[in-house]
Amino acid sequence: MSDTADIERADDGELWRRACQGEAECFGVLFDRHAAAVRAFCARRTGSIDAADDLVSVVFLEAWRRRAEVELIDSNALPWLYGIARRTMQHRWRSALRHRRALERLPPTPATPDHADDVAARLDDERHLARLGAAFRRLKPSDRDVLVLCVWQGLTYAEAAVALGVPVGTVRSRLSRARSRLEAETSGPVAASAPRQEMP
Repeated sequence: MSDTADIERADDGELWRRACQGEAECFGVLFDRHAAAVRAFCARRTGSIDAADDLVSVVFLEAWRRRAEVELIDSNALPWLYGIARRTMQHRWRSALRHRRALERLPPTPATPDHADDVAARLDDERHLARLGAAFRRLKPSDRDVLVLCVWQGLTYAEAAVALGVPVGTVRSRLSRARSRLEAETSGPVAASAPRQEMP
């Protein structure tokens, strides 16, 4: 049996190697280490904590299924896990879209007034958040992904490139374009912080 402290000190690369050799507790440490970040990414992309909670287990199951394909950045598995999360959500969205299209073929139900909208319209902060959310949803999915990963999840350009499966230059240009569009539509900066810098 491996020493618990020894396992927790190991980097992701060592944990992944040992998990693949049969030390199940090593994969458990990887889950504990990265599940919160994966959940936060999924919550920001779906807008739902409940959906994010469901997605986390799916992402790690898929990661284990594809364990031979793991791609580490400085012995860090998180960018690769973000990539799996992104593809998992895309698959869910395609399924949801098919479901919505099927529902659209049904007879429409009468609309009921939503009084909460009237209240929200009077609150400046909520109006700003609504504008920001609407502007975010109008971005291309690829621009939304890079914005979430670099601005909110704190990935470097290189880590985001792994998560998205694109060159670093593409990450930079998508992030610049996404920020510019959001700032133009909301009349304010998207975030004060830049992506975390890679170590020299």
